[in-house]
Amino acid sequence: MAAVSVLKQGESVVYFDTESFSAERFSQIAGEEAATLADRLFLYEPTDFNQQGMMILDSEDVIREQKAGLIILDSATGLYRTELEHIQEALQKFNRQMTMLLGYAKRYDIPVLISNQVYMDISKGDFAPLGGTGLYHLSKIILQMERRDNARRIRVMKHHARPEGTYIDVVLVHEGIRVIDEYPEDLQTGKP
Repeated sequence: MAAVSVLKQGESVVYFDTESFSAERFSQIAGEEAATLADRLFLYEPTDFNQQGMMILDSEDVIREQKAGLIILDSATGLYRTELEHIQEALQKFNRQMTMLLGYAKRYDIPVLISNQVYMDISKGDFAPLGGTGLYHLSKIILQMERRDNARRIRVMKHHARPEGTYIDVVLVHEGIRVIDEYPEDLQTGKP
């Protein structure tokens, strides 16, 4: 939805996909304009973590020359998992890639949308981001999405202007998503 929104505004989108880009879903969301909008969608599909880093590095010319309005990385750690036997080296590569994307965001004044995977940290009894805390510190806004039956809850984890913990519930629909519940009363009172 974010990519289609930016494309409809006449800007280009640089999209790194490690999770199997769905042309069918893109067409559903873009509708009749899908073919026209796809001309300004620059899709990179790395097959390993090193290639992901090279594609991020090589994309700067496209970002600059095509006047990208958005960079998407879906998922930042999809290929990172294959590198976990060399955890320190993988973490350094990961942090370099995220820092490169942050540099593009600042240099070209464009947002970068990154999806990430989590794992259950048994010692803390909570979910933790794959790839360590570097991404947390580099990110200005963090939203957590969790499945709740047929819906998804999108919760604010970090934001400069929204209170942590606020959320909306959405369902996936043909055109993208539809909000089904925004900031319920029990959240305002602090009750679970």
